[in-house]
Amino acid sequence: GRSAQVGHGHDMDHYAADAAAVVAHLGLRDVVHVGHCAGGGEVARYVAGHGAGRVAKAVLVGAVPPLMVRTESNPAGLPVEVFDGFREGVATDRSQFYLDLASGPFHGFNRPGADVSQGVIQNWWRQGMAGSAQAHHEGIRAFSQTDFTDDLQAIDVPTLLLHGDDDQLVPVAGSAELAAALAEDAVLKVYPGLSHGMCAVSADTVNADLLDFIRS
Repeated sequence: GRSAQVGHGHDMDHYAADAAAVVAHLGLRDVVHVGHCAGGGEVARYVAGHGAGRVAKAVLVGAVPPLMVRTESNPAGLPVEVFDGFREGVATDRSQFYLDLASGPFHGFNRPGADVSQGVIQNWWRQGMAGSAQAHHEGIRAFSQTDFTDDLQAIDVPTLLLHGDDDQLVPVAGSAELAAALAEDAVLKVYPGLSHGMCAVSADTVNADLLDFIRS
């Protein structure tokens, strides 16, 4: 959507509370929440903290939980320097940073033989540049340094985790493989060779599994 570009609240607690406000305003029940990347973290926090009696199922796609950054208790995480590099890119030349990300690791277009779509690249860049630079900069901390372990353990609805094993931004071993073991009723499906941007470049595959899960 076209969210207001506010100067505060760029953290997972606010993201989840915003989702809760929309759901409550619309009076929704039996909802299936689907979140990609940082949105998967938002889904986990929303379902755990706000979703009682309203959520039917949850889907985390290429999602960041349980914790992205490397710590003593999370040795499978990525070094904080990776995220410092993201912050530097957003702060110094956001346009080029988003173009490079979309042209390369996000969609796996940097892999030999990749079927590169300029339309996908430009559309991703367009969406990025429409957002708030402050929200993007502060959101890096939100998706990389928020620990979703307790949220995952609190989820009591059927949960599907979809992840590509060539996800260069959110490696599956440090995310979905760990998250699947924490959620009570979780199923993990790993796609060989698919990228972080599989929802765009492999939409038919991902959509088919989403619909099967929703209908089951």
